[in-house]
Formats: sequence, structure tokens, C-alpha cells
Amino acid sequence: MNDVARAAGVSHQTVSRVLNNHPNVRDETREKVLAAIADLGYRRNSAARTLVTQRSGTVGVVTTGSFSFGPSQTLVAIEEAARETGYFITVATLRTVDAESMRDALDHLMQQGVDGIVVIAPHAEVVDAVRAAHEQLPVVVVAALADPPESVTTVSVDQVLGARSVVDHLAGLGHREVVHVSGPAGWLDAEARVLGWREQSQASGLGVPEVVEGDWTSGCGYELGQRMAAEGAPSAVFAANDHLALGLLRAFHEAGMRVPYDVSVVGFDDITGSGDFIPPLTTVRPGFVALGHQIIETLRGLLDGMAVGDAVLVPELVVRASTAAPRAV
Repeated sequence: MNDVARAAGVSHQTVSRVLNNHPNVRDETREKVLAAIADLGYRRNSAARTLVTQRSGTVGVVTTGSFSFGPSQTLVAIEEAARETGYFITVATLRTVDAESMRDALDHLMQQGVDGIVVIAPHAEVVDAVRAAHEQLPVVVVAALADPPESVTTVSVDQVLGARSVVDHLAGLGHREVVHVSGPAGWLDAEARVLGWREQSQASGLGVPEVVEGDWTSGCGYELGQRMAAEGAPSAVFAANDHLALGLLRAFHEAGMRVPYDVSVVGFDDITGSGDFIPPLTTVRPGFVALGHQIIETLRGLLDGMAVGDAVLVPELVVRASTAAPRAV
């Protein structure tokens, strides 16, 4: 670091500020320091830094290993946000979701000297396991919880609000009933989206039909869409994620039903390519990049001893060509 300071013509403290992304550094000074770092091939010594700061600069993440879009994108967003702020990520995957597995995962991460832990909790069972396990470090749980554990702080996307925005949009177009194809039971996001759909349907004076349970996959959406088409599809369907919506679009197309003229379809997650579906899909964008930054910001606040409350992010309804006013009969 002293070599970098001499090459850039600045103090040792200025180099430290640049490395730690301190805002009180002039742009031209920051550029000189970064150029010197590049010329000298400087890399921080993590072991030495840990001895000085008493922190490893590493965040542990506990995940179920789900390949579903939401949890996997959340993990990617956490890693990107952590890297931008100078943290490393180490991941522990739960093979089974129970208190013992959670304790093992937490112990594994603490043995690596992590500064704090993030738990991606898509299932109710994960939250129960967090409650049962004993933590000695700051813990952030990524889940929409009505009753979060007292020992942890939560960060989540407002799934209920996202679902309500879908129903409000469809009601505004003139639909009198919205059928909801849900995610699987036990998934917190799926349950919250059902709640939001039901609440807004009732508030808008719409009919509230039975929930059609799905499993997050396009194949399931396709099968359910075939059944709906055979039985007489509703004027509007809200799918709990974009993969379910994709399957619905295929089934309706094969049945000769035009989206959105015969039936409107809405998804959730705004997966890559959802704007290129035929037709482009109206969906809810959770904002995974913002979620990752909020998770890391919350954890850093806890590490600094700040009084940090739960954080809830507002999703965005992205209106595309898969929704329209119901066809006049």
C-alpha cells in the first residue's frame, strides 16, 4: 500500500480510503490511485487485513440450493453487491431443511470466520430452522415474514403488493374475475402472492375463485392451461411466476385462444426473455439487483452496531402486450 501511495503521490490513508470506497476522495485522486494499483499489480493481503480489522471481509450465505429463479437470482445479486463493497461470499447449501441442518450450516460458516450470515429462506421450514438454531453473528433472513424471528433482521420484496398490483391492473382493464395459478404450498413467496391476489380481488369487488395450485414450472403451466382451455378459460389469469405463464401461453395458443384478446395472462419475476414471449408478458419485476444491495447494506449496518430494522422493497408492475380489456361477448 505504501508503494501505491508513493506512485500516486498521495498518503497511505488516501489509498486506504480509495480501497474502501470512501466518498470523501476527489475523482482525480481516486483515478491516480487506481492507475497506480493497476500498474503495480497491487492486491490487498486478506490475512493481514483480518488481523488489523478483526474482520474477515467474508459473508456466509445459507441457501436450500433451489434452482428456482427467485432464490438463484437472489444469490447472484448478493454476490454482486458483496463484491462491489469489498466482501467475499461463501455458500453453505442445506441438503435437508431442518434445525440440525441449519445448525450445521451456521457452524460451518462460523468456522470459516465469516463476519455475518445471510439466509435465503424461500420455504417456511427454513425460517423454522433459523428460529431453532443458535446464532452468534448478525443474521439477515431474505423472506417476506409476518412474524420474523426476534434474533434476525429480514429483507424482502413486498410480494403481497406485487400481487395486488396485478389484480388492480386487470380490474382496471375491466376484468370481473382473475384466476390465480399459485406456486407450490410451503413457499413463502407463493403464499404471499395468493394473499395479495385474494385481498385485491375482494377490494376491487371481483369474484374470488378457487386457487389453482402449480409448481413453478412451465410444464405445469402448460398442463393447467390445457385444462383451462378445455373447460372454458377465464378472461384473465395471474400466474405466480413467469415460467407458469409461459406454459399457459403455449397451451392457450395451441387451443386457438389469442392472448390477450381471448384471455389476459400475467406473470411474476420478469425473468430474462419475458419481454420476448409471444406476446411479450406483463409481469412483476421484483428488482433483484436492488434486493442484493439492500441485503448487504443491512448486514453492514448490523456489523457496525447500528439499529437496523426490517427492509421491504417495492416491486414494479411491467405492463406489456399480454393483457388487454376483456373481449365483449
